[in-house]
Amino acid sequence: MPAQVLPGVRPGTRRSVRDWIVDVACSLIAVLCGTVLVGVTLSQPEPPHALLVFADVVLGGLSCVALWWRRRWPVEVAVLLAVVGCFSEMVAAAAAIGLFTVAVHRRLPTVLVVAAVHLVTGCVFALLRPTEDLPFGWVVAFGLLLTAAVAAWGMFVGARRQLVVSLRDRAVRAESEQLLRVEQARHTERTRIAREMHDVLAHRLSLLSMHAGALEFRPDAPPAEVAAAAGVVRASARQALEDLREVIGVLRESPDETGATRPQPGLADVPALVEESREAGLRVRAEYGVADLGAAPSVTGRTAYRVVQEALTNVRKHAPGTVVTLALTGGPGTGLTVDVRNPAPTGGVHADPLPGAGTGLVGLLERVTLAGGGLAHGWTADGEFRLTATLPWPA
Repeated sequence: MPAQVLPGVRPGTRRSVRDWIVDVACSLIAVLCGTVLVGVTLSQPEPPHALLVFADVVLGGLSCVALWWRRRWPVEVAVLLAVVGCFSEMVAAAAAIGLFTVAVHRRLPTVLVVAAVHLVTGCVFALLRPTEDLPFGWVVAFGLLLTAAVAAWGMFVGARRQLVVSLRDRAVRAESEQLLRVEQARHTERTRIAREMHDVLAHRLSLLSMHAGALEFRPDAPPAEVAAAAGVVRASARQALEDLREVIGVLRESPDETGATRPQPGLADVPALVEESREAGLRVRAEYGVADLGAAPSVTGRTAYRVVQEALTNVRKHAPGTVVTLALTGGPGTGLTVDVRNPAPTGGVHADPLPGAGTGLVGLLERVTLAGGGLAHGWTADGEFRLTATLPWPA
């Protein structure tokens, strides 16, 4: 199983400017400290043999150069420096740097093994080159303390680097999640606006089409009726433009802007919607079994309004000339039920039916579900198309 590399080791990558400065500084410090130690040894009354000093300086100096590859092979370099440290004082500082590098970039078991190797080679050095002023036990204790200090310092630095990398990754992940949430919110808002555009414009344009169709099928109508119908067409087109401008205005507003938009329609606006459809020529039989239409909660009332609006729009599109039956029943504590029925079209009323995308009921189902209600639609045994929505109305 390959050794696990911790943050800070970049095998196979080029050194940065900071890496160059740190590596050169470590090599120079190791050589300088080794030279001082060798000089102190030579100043003693009984210096070591010249051959040993020569081997110490040459091999120790070359080992200090090996620090240049400590980033790529930290364990190998640390063990090499420890072995040379069996007889060389020149390599003492370089060996400490090698152990420190292993403690920074490797796991605890590897650090303990390398630290044990350094401690053993330190004992061998104390046996080969004893010091008369210090007993062997004191030398071993000092070596153990120094080795533990270097390893602990390196492990602390490694843990701190891991913490910094973890915090950086967490910050990047949090930023990515925030961008994802913003994108999801934007997508949700676009879906809501598209649904509003469908509900509003489909209703207005279907009314406009019915008024224009009346002019088309009655070209011999009196001028007064033609003028009145044309006025209704103009008013409907203007209202459709205002609705479109209001919906598009939501896209241009910042989240902190408070645009002066019209209040959203509610359950109390359903009678006006029905009357508007009647004026356009749609025959609607409405029954209001709710004591106070204005007392409905805003979400429930707005959703019920959209259900009625979509149902009347679909009747104008797919079953013109039929009689629509609308029933609103319920109240606080029992919930609100919107029931719309119409018979099948008899045919021949409109040669060119109004176009539709076929997604109105899908969007309506999603709207009702988000409001906490349920929606059912389909043909009954009596040959009527029935659309029923149940919405919550807390007591």
